[in-house]
Amino acid sequence: MSWWQSLPVGLQTVALLALSNVFMTMAWYGHLKNLSSAPWYVAALVSWGIALFEYLLQVPANRIGHTQFSVAQLKIMQEVITLAVFAPFAVLYLNQPLKWDFLWAGLCMIGAVYFIFRGA
Repeated sequence: MSWWQSLPVGLQTVALLALSNVFMTMAWYGHLKNLSSAPWYVAALVSWGIALFEYLLQVPANRIGHTQFSVAQLKIMQEVITLAVFAPFAVLYLNQPLKWDFLWAGLCMIGAVYFIFRGA
């Protein structure tokens, strides 16, 4: 058993989902900064290449996570992680202003987590 497999399933799942979301966010939005003058199909092909790495992490994350979590729990985890990755990416990388809306969205996500995980 490797050191990675000795970690709790929840930690493995969250770590892999977080890494996959870094690639996903770059694939979905990075072209707005890096390829804004390139034709859309070039941006799409580059994004597709980046997204491959997202899937190479996301698929094992969901397979590992599904041994302990329901599909709904995996989905809400992914959504919370997406927001946690997207907000700093938008502010730090895309130079978007930090808005209160990020906080309000995060609070809504906490409510979603509560409802999906209650009774689990």
